[in-house]
Amino acid sequence: MTVVGTFGLSVRDPALEADVQAGLAAVEEGLLEATKSEVPFITEAAQHLVRAGGKRFRPLLVALAAQFGDPYAPGIVPSAVVVELTHLATLYHDDVMDEADVRRGVPSANTRWGNSVAVLTGDFLFARASHILADLGPDAVRIQAEAFERLVTGQILETAGPSDGRDPVDHYLDVLGGKTGSLVAVACRFGAMMSGADETVVDVLTQYGERLGVAFQLADDVLDIASDSHESGKTPGTDLREGIPTLPVLRLRERAERLGLAEDRELVELLDGDLSDDDRLAEAVSRLRAHPALEQARRDTVRYAEDARSALAPLPECEAKAALVELCDAVVHRAG
Repeated sequence: MTVVGTFGLSVRDPALEADVQAGLAAVEEGLLEATKSEVPFITEAAQHLVRAGGKRFRPLLVALAAQFGDPYAPGIVPSAVVVELTHLATLYHDDVMDEADVRRGVPSANTRWGNSVAVLTGDFLFARASHILADLGPDAVRIQAEAFERLVTGQILETAGPSDGRDPVDHYLDVLGGKTGSLVAVACRFGAMMSGADETVVDVLTQYGERLGVAFQLADDVLDIASDSHESGKTPGTDLREGIPTLPVLRLRERAERLGLAEDRELVELLDGDLSDDDRLAEAVSRLRAHPALEQARRDTVRYAEDARSALAPLPECEAKAALVELCDAVVHRAG
């Protein structure tokens, strides 16, 4: 059993391990090549997060999904580069919107160079992804465009908040389907599609990716509260400080409204107050860590991971399927 990639996936089959390792290495080279510019400063800014590392979760899914067809097909590595570049671009933009200080254990681009450079660097990465995508054919362009529309729509809906009468948790889960699930689904779809897998297999893996993507983000929500910066790569409570309505907070508000307990209402008031003060933020994080809302968010994460696992049922038993199943377990493990 060998650990593949920084996500910590254990692969038991030597042939699959070799294929995935080679694929991820090729993606890494592709990312560095795609982020080069004739302007040295642009190269430095564009490679800032590439060189900081990351789980390469989406390229890993491309490589595993490709195992259901020809894993050496020429479009697989470029499509993985496209998906990761798109993801990286959204991180540059997200950090500006969230006023984040740290990303992947290093100063965020907006902290280092300012908001304008961070936004424009994200745009540069989108442009480079589109350039690669153009060589993968019109179907790939359309799929990526549809996913990107969903991603942006999810971000807008998160910013706008739920409409009157809409359950905030349901709204948030729909947001995550767009913001995170859509691109993870594309990773699985591209891997299967570029490998020439049967259309039924492509559809199954796309559904799996959507559900796993939501579970992955829910695990991040839990990590924002439950982990230290070494584990998550960003400062604990970053989402709390920026007032982002992550699932543990939504579950807390839901419980406070339903039960009306004084301690719940007090914690809600703390979260609604000014968390720019480090001591107040630390108190909020500490109290949420001990609150039942965090455990409820963990259970929600497990539910989505189990839904992803169930989606794989129609696929034939093989080492690649076993690895995809294990990814569901890895996501749950991240959430504790």
